[in-house]
Amino acid sequence: MNLMGYKRVVVAQHQRALLLKHGVLEDILGPGVYQWLDLIGAMDVQLHDLTRAELEHPQAQVFRRAATDLWDAQVLTVETAADEAALVSLDRRPTALIPPAERRFYWKGPVQVDVERIRLGDDPAVPPALLARMQPLLRAERPSPRGQVLGHALRLTGVAGASTDDVLYVEEVPDQHLGLLFVDGRLLRTLAPGLHGLWNFARNVQVAVMDLRVQELAVQGQEIMTRDKVSLRLNLSALYRIADPVRLHATLPKHKDYLHRTLQFALRQAVAERTLDALLAEKGALEAQMRAAVGERIEAHGLALDDLGLKDVILPGDMKEILNQVVQAEKAAQANLIRRREETAATRSLLNTAKLMDQNPVLLRLKELEALERVTERVGSLTVFGGLEQVLKDLVRLGGPAAQERRA
Repeated sequence: MNLMGYKRVVVAQHQRALLLKHGVLEDILGPGVYQWLDLIGAMDVQLHDLTRAELEHPQAQVFRRAATDLWDAQVLTVETAADEAALVSLDRRPTALIPPAERRFYWKGPVQVDVERIRLGDDPAVPPALLARMQPLLRAERPSPRGQVLGHALRLTGVAGASTDDVLYVEEVPDQHLGLLFVDGRLLRTLAPGLHGLWNFARNVQVAVMDLRVQELAVQGQEIMTRDKVSLRLNLSALYRIADPVRLHATLPKHKDYLHRTLQFALRQAVAERTLDALLAEKGALEAQMRAAVGERIEAHGLALDDLGLKDVILPGDMKEILNQVVQAEKAAQANLIRRREETAATRSLLNTAKLMDQNPVLLRLKELEALERVTERVGSLTVFGGLEQVLKDLVRLGGPAAQERRA
């Protein structure tokens, strides 16, 4: 407020004011009412709210050097060396991370400012306790979809000035997985399952996450010709796992593509060596041959083959019809053979029975009684004249002259 050349300024309890004269810092004003005679407008008062603890001023470093005692009495200066960072907490809440070789200014006032200096060495790992305290600062710049190999870096919401590049790399290695830590393109070590924080200051940090669980790979629709020139379509399924993640990453950039091609080549070689009949009859032997060949090739690259099997063997339409006719003819021939064999056995049994009855009258009498029993089972009522003996005699006469002669 200017009145007749006088400038009047009110500084509230939660404020501080930089008093500048011709652009030069003269004083830092606390709470109160101030008034100056300023006819030429040389005085400039800049008010700052202490509830925002960080002091951001383009000439802050110039003011600090020109009026060190005055500046240090009201402002806390936080500087980091080239091999250290600083974690700044406001009222015991982590608010900002200062990268190496940076400078920040904070008002000394109602907000408590605490500075934790972090020594950076060759190992980029962030101690778990420190990483837990920095959780309020973390803000994911991009997600890490679980299908991708590489992890993701995070930015810190409180990183100083223009240093808003990735400064902390955070990767969560799930259970039954293993992480490979690379620093500037060189493998440093492996990471066990858990949450890992890594300093990304002046270095390139990446983590490749390997899934150690058993995985399935399908080889579909392979058109292959057998040795007897029959074209087949086959579907193959394999179960594999990563046995040595370090060797796998060093030797195979795309291990699934390599495994797929290896299974293709092994399948074509095994099928081409066999005729259709041999393939259908010795499917287990074909799978065992492929398992041995593929397992030996991929073992050198850190992979292990747990199981392998042919899911489908699909024949062409005309070949399928021919095979159905062959199978039908074979089954019909087998059925006819069984039928003839049973008829021969039945005839032979009848012949043996006839010989026994011809040589033994008692046996013939027993057969007559069995015949009578079967007849009486089908009769609802029976009237007998002359007694049971007469019925048996008449029954024998029913057999004709040949039977009567045997009876005589």
